[in-house]
Amino acid sequence: MSKVDNFLIEVSEPPLEIEFQDNSVLIELCGVRDQNIIFLEDKLGIQITRRGNKLLFSGNFDDQKKAANILKNIYFSLEEGRSFEGNDIIDFILTSLKMSNFSLIEKQQESQVNQYDLKTKKKLISPRNYSQKDFIESLINYDLTFGVGPAGTGKTYVAIAVAVSMFLKGQVDKVILTRPAVEAGEKLGFLPGDIKDKIDPYMQPLYDALYDFLPTKQVTKMLEGKIIEIIPLAFMRGRTLSNSFIILDEGQNTTSNQMKMFLTRIGRGSKAAVTGDLTQIDLPKGFESGLNEASKILKKIKEIRFVYFTSKDVVRHNLVQKIVDAYDDKSS
Repeated sequence: MSKVDNFLIEVSEPPLEIEFQDNSVLIELCGVRDQNIIFLEDKLGIQITRRGNKLLFSGNFDDQKKAANILKNIYFSLEEGRSFEGNDIIDFILTSLKMSNFSLIEKQQESQVNQYDLKTKKKLISPRNYSQKDFIESLINYDLTFGVGPAGTGKTYVAIAVAVSMFLKGQVDKVILTRPAVEAGEKLGFLPGDIKDKIDPYMQPLYDALYDFLPTKQVTKMLEGKIIEIIPLAFMRGRTLSNSFIILDEGQNTTSNQMKMFLTRIGRGSKAAVTGDLTQIDLPKGFESGLNEASKILKKIKEIRFVYFTSKDVVRHNLVQKIVDAYDDKSS
């Protein structure tokens, strides 16, 4: 405010305007029907107008700057190839609004998180919560890591991302993905086709993750060359796997003997990850889960790390966390 001839005149800052180079990234930033922009407007009480590849801000100047900083950080993350899914951008906005001195804190956080970013051919994967960061750190630093927790926490997805990232860096020669061929409460009967046709339905989640990180042609070529193997757990017996990254998915559906067999396949220069959810055991009655047993008898070996996820770490639809909590309450 300035005083001229006994009148108070408000001196306002000019409205902010940001021009973005990549319009396709800007569209992703804004969201469907500009939902992310509208959400930020409502939270800060400002107006943001999109014109072509520009965003124009009006309202309180401090809030304009805060909004601009948030949107620029999201834009740069998208431009680098980081993956935002579902409500991730909304969550990022909410987290940023809770921060004081946003720009400084964001830079500090970025320097801490970047070391856990996983670069693949198609995208850059960043941990979406502390448990995922802890899991990535363990997979990198330990030769054997167990990731245990409910569905939707990204255990298998993150493990495969680490495996692909390490392969692309030349840190391992092969990626081997396996899971027990156990049906989830259904009897599907005999499946048609050759052995690959029969086992592929059980392995489809592993294929889905691979295609998320690598081009389809490269995955096909690597599968044909046995550089990537996706096999049922039963096919692991008798092998010694060296200089490989080995992932056992659905570890809760292994028997005690199967888990021991898998863990003793690990050769020199290899890393192994076991993922599973102890609330989704599909074994026949009378069989103890190999994952449940391993979590008891291996916990004192310091070279092995167990990372436990909870419903708070669910990164799928927000409803999934409530579903997990509801089932947990029923069983307790």
